[in-house]
Amino acid sequence: MEVRKASSSDVESMQKLIQQFADIGLMLPRTIKSLCEHLQCFTVAVENDKVIGVAGLHVLWKDLAEIRSLAVDPDLHGRGVGRKIVEQLLQEAEKLGIAQVLSLTYQTQFFEKLDFHVVRKESLPHKVWKDCIYCNKFYHCDEVAMVYYTHHYDGFQAAKEA
Repeated sequence: MEVRKASSSDVESMQKLIQQFADIGLMLPRTIKSLCEHLQCFTVAVENDKVIGVAGLHVLWKDLAEIRSLAVDPDLHGRGVGRKIVEQLLQEAEKLGIAQVLSLTYQTQFFEKLDFHVVRKESLPHKVWKDCIYCNKFYHCDEVAMVYYTHHYDGFQAAKEA
């Protein structure tokens, strides 16, 4: 399995993978147009020339980024595909000097294993919610907000020890 930045030839496969989870209400759908416009944000896992996983790192502010649209082929869950994608995105955030990486998720155990911590949604800046208005769960969101603190975070030690 190779984990790399997405290319334009990956877009249709990425969209189909994401749509599987959007169809059952686990994430927001992404259009081909949206994926193309934000292609530079996405990382894919590829095996035998097939996209088997995808996620994007979207910078929201100088100290905050979000992991979005994490989707792994359901037949390959438990093989570490998602972990490898997220680890690569966290390295990317570190290189960019981003202090905190956010995920709005239902997969809390997965993200806890990667050292993300649950935070109150109300503690997040409003800019985080700009895409949420397109979600049918906007007024009754049941996703959990989790944050990973990079070494660029001012309260790094306190956050890691809490």
